[in-house]
Amino acid sequence: MSIDRIGSAANAQMMLAQIQKAEVALNKDNQQVVTGKFAGTYSGYGDKVAVMEAARTARAHADANVAAAQQASSRLDLQDTQLSQLGDLADEVRQTLTKASADQDATSLMSQLQGFFNQATEILNAKDANGYIFAGDNNQVPPVSVSSLSDLAALASPGAAFTNGTIKATIRVGDTQTVQVGMLASDIGTQLFSLFQQVAQFDAGNAFDTKTNAAQQSFLESTVQSSTTVTEGINQQTAANGINYQLVDNTMTRLQATSGIYKSFVSNIEDVDIAEALSRLNQDQVALQASFQLTSTLNKMSLLDFLQ
Repeated sequence: MSIDRIGSAANAQMMLAQIQKAEVALNKDNQQVVTGKFAGTYSGYGDKVAVMEAARTARAHADANVAAAQQASSRLDLQDTQLSQLGDLADEVRQTLTKASADQDATSLMSQLQGFFNQATEILNAKDANGYIFAGDNNQVPPVSVSSLSDLAALASPGAAFTNGTIKATIRVGDTQTVQVGMLASDIGTQLFSLFQQVAQFDAGNAFDTKTNAAQQSFLESTVQSSTTVTEGINQQTAANGINYQLVDNTMTRLQATSGIYKSFVSNIEDVDIAEALSRLNQDQVALQASFQLTSTLNKMSLLDFLQ
């Protein structure tokens, strides 16, 4: 008579089920360790899918607004640089006129003013990748069309020197928030060009080429106050640009924080703790190995093992 094994079909099925369960758990943990994600398909997230996708969509929307705010910030920062330079230049014009008046000597005045005019024109005709930054909706054409003080003096008005458009650029940085980022050369430079024109026109009839006479002295004294007003006007434009920059910067900080909240929300659903996943992976490997060993042991046992 042969001694049969103790194992039965029922026992074999039970052990096979345990092995399959351990394999499923092992594969799941291994996939989580490799991808860092809780599941590879939507079905793995169950009823959390709708909430997770809503948060992901909201984050994408916030990120788009952040990108727009960054674009606005870059434009305003560039304008701040140009406006600061123009403000410094206007102050140099004031100091030059003041010195000529105080010294009663305008020998080099016009050559100095021509240099300042050239610098002012270069600043107002500054460009970025999209075109002339102070040209409004006509940004493919230089906003200042004259190149010398004599050309400016010949114009009917200083405003005729500008060819910029009339629409100032704006950028939407939020669902309900739009920021003006564009400035016009005519708004910024008309007062300064008016001062240049007045001096150039006076020089055409009473040349500043030596010590000042009474008429020249009186004129220079009047331009000193005008030049102070010009500088103040440009500084006000710079301050207005700075206010918009601060507004955009605050908005960008808020949007980045909002994006971070949505990112964390999605991460809490989607991402796994790698340390925990590795720990479970090791436990499942041990469990699967134990299942294999137990199944092998049971398959080898017979009644003889108990009769000994």
